[in-house]
Amino acid sequence: MRKAQKQQAEELVKQMEEAHDQIKKFIERGSIPSAMELLEECQNGGITLGTLIESTESQGHPTVLLLEEYCELTYQIHEDLAGSKDINTNKTYKLLRQKLIKAANSLKNDIKIKKEAVFLPYKASMWDSLESVWKAADEDENCDAYVIPIPYYDKNPDGSFGEMHYEADQYPEYVPITRYDEYDFGKHRPDMIYIHNAYDNWNMVTSVHPNFFSGNLKKYTETLVYIPYFVLSEVEPDNERKIEHIKHFCFMSGIINADKVVVQSEDMKQIYINEYLKAAKEHGLQGKHLDKAYLEQKFLGLGSPKYDRVFSIKKKDLDIPQEWMKVIEKPDGNWKKIILYNTGIAALLSYNEKWVDKIENVLKIFRENQDEIALLWRPHPLIESTMKSMRPEVLHKYTRLKEQYIADDWGIYDETADVDRAVVLSDAYYGDSSSVVQLYKQTGKPIMIQNVEIIT
Repeated sequence: MRKAQKQQAEELVKQMEEAHDQIKKFIERGSIPSAMELLEECQNGGITLGTLIESTESQGHPTVLLLEEYCELTYQIHEDLAGSKDINTNKTYKLLRQKLIKAANSLKNDIKIKKEAVFLPYKASMWDSLESVWKAADEDENCDAYVIPIPYYDKNPDGSFGEMHYEADQYPEYVPITRYDEYDFGKHRPDMIYIHNAYDNWNMVTSVHPNFFSGNLKKYTETLVYIPYFVLSEVEPDNERKIEHIKHFCFMSGIINADKVVVQSEDMKQIYINEYLKAAKEHGLQGKHLDKAYLEQKFLGLGSPKYDRVFSIKKKDLDIPQEWMKVIEKPDGNWKKIILYNTGIAALLSYNEKWVDKIENVLKIFRENQDEIALLWRPHPLIESTMKSMRPEVLHKYTRLKEQYIADDWGIYDETADVDRAVVLSDAYYGDSSSVVQLYKQTGKPIMIQNVEIIT
């Protein structure tokens, strides 16, 4: 039974208890019709309560059986009054009270409150930022967990919505999916809603559907939780120079509206709190937004679920596509060294066309060494959406390069939703600095950041 339903049931019991006092007074005063009317209401209350419990628990539940006994007693007293039978008022009152107390105690002790948690990923490739939390909720017998992928839109250069994307078919088979248009938030009112997109309408590249902006979601839950879909390089809380580059992550629409924000470490928690306080003052926010004690409870340095996901995957258990194996295996059956080549948004925005030239140069070098090295190229999943919105002048050159690489079929092009497979499968990382680097560090394997300025 959900918390709100149990509160409703307890309130109904309280009303029935109050009715008992009035029934006693009516009988003592000789107002028998009024007493009979209240007895009917108590009986109807018992039936309503039993129906509610059966709908959330099961038929034959102990509380329902006790309510049936209570209803039988109210009916019998009603019949005795209707037949002008002499009754002992104090004894009748005591019997009613005892029956209801037994049912109330069973309601309290035999019915557990069941929570409801909703997870709202938008890009399937970012699901790893929520998965371990969902698994814990799903395994909890006192929690109903729903995974509801939500639609998102590319943004046009003028800020208007472009193409819509809905990636519900890209999640692991073991994740049960609920369609976003089949879940009534107003009816369910989940106890917790988890999001990994905090931008709302602040993002220039993509936007989730406005129905799923954090301010709207907050109307339907007691606890809105934001968990970033990325991990950042660890920074000391007093390193102002490095913090300057990441502080924009600490104050976004979804963070303002969230009740809890889960970040990757205790140091990062302090950075978020400090930068949130500064930005809140600049934006004129008041009350709890400026209360450091409150923010200490709002921001939680519990670690990133992305790490949980990587640690849980074993290389021997990976499902490797056959077309990948054609690139990975040597003629003698041994494997080549696999290099994860990751290209990201920050480098694109910083270097523009020069960044595309660098990729072209890298592909050329790896192609020349394909007998010993298998290249696994994995661009950021929003790279082309970013180009369309913010760097349209480089889009044609980039897509032509990408399509040629795919057509030549000498390397792997990974645009799947599962970044963790690429991290676990590869032997080393090469490419742009990004959140994938922080994830890769957890594996202990070699990492080399590409220098876009150097082209051999």
